[in-house]
Amino acid sequence: MNEGRSDPDALLARVKEEEARRTRGKLNVFLGAAAGVGKTYAMLQAALERRAEGVDVVVGWVDAHGREETEALLEGIEILPRRQIEHRGTVLMEFDLDAALLRRPTLILVDELAHTNTPGSRHAKRWQDVQELLDAGISVYTTVNVQDLESLNDVVAKITGLVVRETVPDSVLEQADEVRLIDLPPEELLQRLKEGKVYVPAQAKEAVHNFFRKGNLIALRELALRRMADRVDAQMRLYMQDHAIAKTWPVTERLMVCVGASPSSTRLVRAAKRMADGLRAEWIVAYVETPAHARLSEEDRVRVTDTLRLAEQLGAETVTLSGHRISEEILAHARTRNVSKIIVGKPAAPLWKRILVGSIVDNLVRGSGDIDIYVTSGEESPNVPYVVPPRPRSTDWMSYARAAGIVALCTAVAWAMFPFFELSNLIMVYLLGVVGVAARSGRGPSVLASVLSVAAFDFFFVPPYFTFAVADAQYLVTFAVMFFVALITSGLTVRIRRQAESARQRERRTAVLYAMSRELASIRGVENILPAAVRHIAEVFRSQVMILLPDAAGRLLQQTGLPTQLNMDATEFGVAQWVYEHRQMAGLGTTTLPGANALYLPLVASRGTLGVLGIRPTEPRSLESPEQLHQLETFANQTALALERAQLAEETQQAQVRAETERLRSSLLSSVSHDLRTPLASITGAASSLLEGDEALDAATRQDLLETVREEADRLNRLVHNLLDMTRLESGALQVNKEWHPLEEVVGAALGRLAKQLQDRPLTIHLPADLPLVPIDDVLIEQLLINLVDNAAKYTPHKSPIEIAAWASDGAVTVEVADRGPGLAPGDEERVFDKFYRGVGGNSRGVGLGLAICRGIAEAHGGRIWSENRADGGVAFRFTIPLTGTPPRVEDTDG
Repeated sequence: MNEGRSDPDALLARVKEEEARRTRGKLNVFLGAAAGVGKTYAMLQAALERRAEGVDVVVGWVDAHGREETEALLEGIEILPRRQIEHRGTVLMEFDLDAALLRRPTLILVDELAHTNTPGSRHAKRWQDVQELLDAGISVYTTVNVQDLESLNDVVAKITGLVVRETVPDSVLEQADEVRLIDLPPEELLQRLKEGKVYVPAQAKEAVHNFFRKGNLIALRELALRRMADRVDAQMRLYMQDHAIAKTWPVTERLMVCVGASPSSTRLVRAAKRMADGLRAEWIVAYVETPAHARLSEEDRVRVTDTLRLAEQLGAETVTLSGHRISEEILAHARTRNVSKIIVGKPAAPLWKRILVGSIVDNLVRGSGDIDIYVTSGEESPNVPYVVPPRPRSTDWMSYARAAGIVALCTAVAWAMFPFFELSNLIMVYLLGVVGVAARSGRGPSVLASVLSVAAFDFFFVPPYFTFAVADAQYLVTFAVMFFVALITSGLTVRIRRQAESARQRERRTAVLYAMSRELASIRGVENILPAAVRHIAEVFRSQVMILLPDAAGRLLQQTGLPTQLNMDATEFGVAQWVYEHRQMAGLGTTTLPGANALYLPLVASRGTLGVLGIRPTEPRSLESPEQLHQLETFANQTALALERAQLAEETQQAQVRAETERLRSSLLSSVSHDLRTPLASITGAASSLLEGDEALDAATRQDLLETVREEADRLNRLVHNLLDMTRLESGALQVNKEWHPLEEVVGAALGRLAKQLQDRPLTIHLPADLPLVPIDDVLIEQLLINLVDNAAKYTPHKSPIEIAAWASDGAVTVEVADRGPGLAPGDEERVFDKFYRGVGGNSRGVGLGLAICRGIAEAHGGRIWSENRADGGVAFRFTIPLTGTPPRVEDTDG
């Protein structure tokens, strides 16, 4: 039964979420505690049921692992062909994502969600393939083991002693439309293992003594059941929120303990911890920040902060609420979280005050409904983690003097008005003065102003004048009303002022945090994030700040190039290392290693501790404020998240580089292996024929065989030369020795080395007589021309013409090698210069390095190279040689 209205903002968010889900496919996850519980079998059974309903079902990837009952279920279901990927000389089979997107079934089965794809695949992980399928509107059935969840990786390692390398982000499971738990008791799973239904006998025997121990299986089963229970609980709370159900459904125990500034709050937290452990329940520690929070002493504020920190250390979820009435905020949050029990401390106020004003306990009991209220005694505990030493409170006498002065000023104004106005108007003047005092000072000066205002009004304006005696008793009522109105007005003014001050502080904290978050979100790279974070923290907290990051061995190193630096000795490094290893704050102002010169906070993210933030404030006591400490922790968390994002981006880039390197390596091996074998086979065949049939061969045949050996040896030499040139270009080891040369000599040398390949081709050369000398490395430019001309000979029809031309313009000499072949395909004008790229239609195979080397040589000379299709057929390759420097003078020797 609905007992209230749903939150419109929450409903709007739900509607937007549902709209987004409509365009995506549905994800069903079959979750198990370990391999062999029957996840794949259950997935196939569910798929067959959908197929019987007329749904288009396709198997994208399912591993039966030799299980006959699983293979039997696959019969009759369409199975997509698997993709073959060559990796390090081995052909591996992978899920074909492109084939699945092209087939576009209604439902596809993709087993083993945590699988890592072979390098060269579009995505590094199979769950990323599944995400792309879902985005394309294809529903997916998949399987996953509980040990594959990223958040449980460390827990599973502690239980089993084995680190799971292939993991799935928890968000994938959280976004699933349905999760089905496939449960099997450990005894039955071990029996299946012995019967060979999970692994082959040799593997099964090893598994029983390692991962598949009964204790491990029991623990993993509990993890799976708890994860499923958490999901069901979240679904239930979402249902209650959508239907505005205010009642508590006590399907599971969840405790909430209310804490405040009392010293007994730490005892209350420890009592709640013991109760939560006994009930095996979640527990929440809540503090309500009311307007009275601004009036708390510094000691009380620190006590609140340390109580919340103690709760976090004991495993509680802490929450800080804001509102005017503590009981209302506690009950509202308790119903939102479906809390079954609320724990509060015994009220310390006297009975008369509880009767007149009420108490938090009484209000909670009256409004709790189905929630149980536990009231426990709270004696002061000596185990408070950290309490600021009490300081004597100083009285602001100037505020009291100012209050008296304002009353005197009001009296002077009222005295001037007295002959012309009624007494009620004079009272308004005094009330205005009381409001002014309350707006500038605290409650004490406001009370003083109220008392002095009544006394002054009585002394100066009520007959008999200049005495406190009252002739008419009705003025006593006037005095009482005036006094209480002044008190109430001043109290409200003080409260509003403190609320405004608290709001300004929250706004200031939010603004500086937003500024830092916005800047960190807009920059990339650890080297840019660290200076930005240090600058913001140093400005906000007026401190010297340092960030330390670990090396490969886990030892912290002080980062350089930051806006501020800390002078750290061995002791300070030891404190920072302790913080990094224990993930706890320590140093200045704490009870852990308090002798340090700075405060050190761990930079903790989802993947562990990333580093340590060190801060040394100009005023050592400035960080004793709980608000400042909370804000500093928030800044540290934002820095940790930014660092984690940068590290993930760097790892992703490295993975892409590794994948590209592996692809290039495979391409190189594939190309080179063929191009090396071909000339070697020709040389070996010709040499064998010469050796074995020397007497039977005539002179012409022997000459042809020797020519074959020479030609193939030249071809092999060019291939090795290109590989070496490419290696020198990539490593930056290419040395360019420029000298002034006539270009026609270099062109002639290049054509001489290609005479045999060009003997049947019309060759046109146009080099103007006034072409200037060019500053070049003649050997490299000769190689560039050889590669261009050889490329033209390979990719054009036999006996088609080749043209070579050059001209000088704009401070450079442009050289052109053109042909009358089929030209380049659209878009290939730039791609032809990429490594290992080969055009289509050539009559000779190559590695695809010749034009890449040409580009490297041209750029090494400070020029550029490009290609263009010719209007009347063919392609022209052009490169430039800048005319830098002064050529040598050629003296005239005639005469």
